[in-house]
Amino acid sequence: MLFLNIFGLTYLLPIVFHVILSIQFSEGSKAEYVTCGTILKLVNTDLRLRLHSHDVKYGSGSGQQSVTGVDISDDHNSHWLIRAPMGEKCKRGEPIKCNTVVRLQHVATKKNLHSHYFSSPLSANQEVSCYGDDVGEGDSGDNWTVVCNNDYWRRDTPVKLKHVDTASFLAGSGRTFGRPISGQGEIVGVSSQYGAYTDWQAKEGLFVHPSDPLPHQQHAIHSEL
Repeated sequence: MLFLNIFGLTYLLPIVFHVILSIQFSEGSKAEYVTCGTILKLVNTDLRLRLHSHDVKYGSGSGQQSVTGVDISDDHNSHWLIRAPMGEKCKRGEPIKCNTVVRLQHVATKKNLHSHYFSSPLSANQEVSCYGDDVGEGDSGDNWTVVCNNDYWRRDTPVKLKHVDTASFLAGSGRTFGRPISGQGEIVGVSSQYGAYTDWQAKEGLFVHPSDPLPHQQHAIHSEL
């Protein structure tokens, strides 16, 4: 067994997993795109809150695992794995195209970012939760479209996340919870992408490099001695 330190947190990892990380993951600052298999944190660019979850259930609405926003950067409960939509697969390291569908799996609890027609507890917008079984399989309510204007989801450019089933956009409400998650921001679905607090940008994470050049880069490759 090996210990791995990420963002100031120490994890106990099997040797095999350590080798996989060494081969397939790269230093985040060197990755231009968000890719399939990337583990990242998402920051709401207006509220400066990171998308977050934990094994705390909502006391109303669906009663599912709550999703919030936090203002600290080193909480491991803010890590999300980029996966293919339900029933599909994507190639590890493949850049995510704009306006395609993904799932975001909460790394610590294995459940997926989810929404549905329940009211959120503080602002009565649409509730956003985490849902799925122990291996991260849920339903179509876990699918989100990455809305952006480039060819691919870039790390340096905010995107919007549109819920496929309900057409709502992932957002912060600007309201904060009391106990037991005191000070954490409410995360909701809203009907318009032009409303406040709907922009999200990739931040800290383990970014998987694409194994092949993107189509527009194929003619720009050169060798250096």
